[in-house]
Amino acid sequence: MVQLRPAQETRRGMEDKESNRRARKIEAAGGSDGMQNVKVKGENFYRDAKKLKRLHMYKEGKAQRDAQGNITKAASYQSREVPSARIEPNRKWFGNTRTISQEALTAFQTAMKEQAKDPRSVLLRRNKLPMSLIQDPDAKTSNKEANKIKVETEPFAQTFGPKAQRKRPKLAVESMAALMDETEKNRTSYDDKIQDAIENGTAAEGMVQEAREAVFSKGQSKRIWNELYKVIDSSDVILHVLDARNPLGTRCRSVEQYMSKECPHKHLVFVLNKCDLVPTGVAAAWVRHLSKDYPTLAFHASINNSFGKGALIAILQQFGSLHSDRKQISVGLIGYPNSGKSSIINTLRKKKVCTVAPIPGETKVWQYVTLTKKIFLIDCPGIVPPSNSDTTTDILLRGVVRAEKVENPAQYISALLEKCKQHHVERTYDVKGWKDPNQFLELLARKGGRLLKGGEPDYDGVAIMVINDFLRGKLPWFTPCDVDDKGDGKEGSSRKRKAEDAAEGDADASFADDGEEWGGLPESDAADSADEDNEEEDEEEEESS
Repeated sequence: MVQLRPAQETRRGMEDKESNRRARKIEAAGGSDGMQNVKVKGENFYRDAKKLKRLHMYKEGKAQRDAQGNITKAASYQSREVPSARIEPNRKWFGNTRTISQEALTAFQTAMKEQAKDPRSVLLRRNKLPMSLIQDPDAKTSNKEANKIKVETEPFAQTFGPKAQRKRPKLAVESMAALMDETEKNRTSYDDKIQDAIENGTAAEGMVQEAREAVFSKGQSKRIWNELYKVIDSSDVILHVLDARNPLGTRCRSVEQYMSKECPHKHLVFVLNKCDLVPTGVAAAWVRHLSKDYPTLAFHASINNSFGKGALIAILQQFGSLHSDRKQISVGLIGYPNSGKSSIINTLRKKKVCTVAPIPGETKVWQYVTLTKKIFLIDCPGIVPPSNSDTTTDILLRGVVRAEKVENPAQYISALLEKCKQHHVERTYDVKGWKDPNQFLELLARKGGRLLKGGEPDYDGVAIMVINDFLRGKLPWFTPCDVDDKGDGKEGSSRKRKAEDAAEGDADASFADDGEEWGGLPESDAADSADEDNEEEDEEEEESS
């Protein structure tokens, strides 16, 4: 029999006493335990199991060390013991998962290229396959191809080491023939630049010195380009507005290159505005020509009497249905100043929501306009991509700057008269018998009573009036679709255009079939009727001469 010590007896008695007291309290409370928070004497109520677990968690982040600093017990997730592991062997790791013949790969590459170049095809989604491995790399942008060319043209021993001929390696072309072609191309472009400068009277033989007025730099400021990039970044579809009288002159190729490189997932559509100022056949020919690159539709901006409005809304709805996963899509309108971007928005809304004016620079900042619940329109200020080939005459006659801001506007009348037919000018101003531009301005000034002191004609005032009439459509003129991409072109004969249209084969039929879907002109015989009208005009001109 074990005998208890006095201290143990006292503690045992206290525990019994406390437990009896707790039982009496429970009975007095009607059977419910109302002493849950009552601390029992003799218990350590400062630390319970929950608190001890939390304190141990604080110590887990530190390793235990002995007196010499050696780790006796590593902290959690800090053990350096690597468990032994073995990978199960499998034959599929050492064999090809999928093989394809070279003929099938070539056919696939060809189909991909043709589909990517098709302007009527839309990329809905990209797959997860490494498509860059089967695409032909570009020598100008691929570092691998550039390194191959460097190794082939310049061996390592001749570039580095004691026998090195120069300190830094130089990137060369593929072969001597390519080097000759590149050199000839550079020399030709330089000669053309010098020849153009000499013909325009801006430089002497062998040098180019041209001082442009500050007004010809309009549309190229940093603020305007920031507005353009904001519109491109915020838009899903870009409408590039072109002037139907000079589509190539108002085409921003730098913007097209930027979009194809930086944002190829965005859709680009050409809108040939002001098609009411050109013959129907010319507009149809330009639509066929531009449709080879991007979807193109003809348009006439007018709130009451518009053309192409239904086709434009239909193509926007097609893009909206392609992006059915989005709540709405944004459509940005870009282009040269005074090309009719704001007028197109007003035409689509059937009311004036954007300020318009027949002068460039009316739109200052971008503007959001709601077309439908799912389509938003973004108006953008006009931009003018800088180009060394554009002269001051080209910039002025494209409507980029205001004629009132130009010094000596009479010097541009000769180039203006070259773009217009003489009988059109005579019919518009009712003047005949001039031999040079100065005489034409003098006759027009005396007819309208625009004279200065001493009876001198106001050449500058009359020149400003003629330039404004030229830009606003009072003087008929257009650029025929028989030009290359380097120039604005000249007036061509209707028979030559008709022969070129016939040589295109089934282009007219495909244009007529796809007219409603992609916004083309609905008339199938538009080009033939326009050619007949042009022939009648040529006959009238011959009879009058």
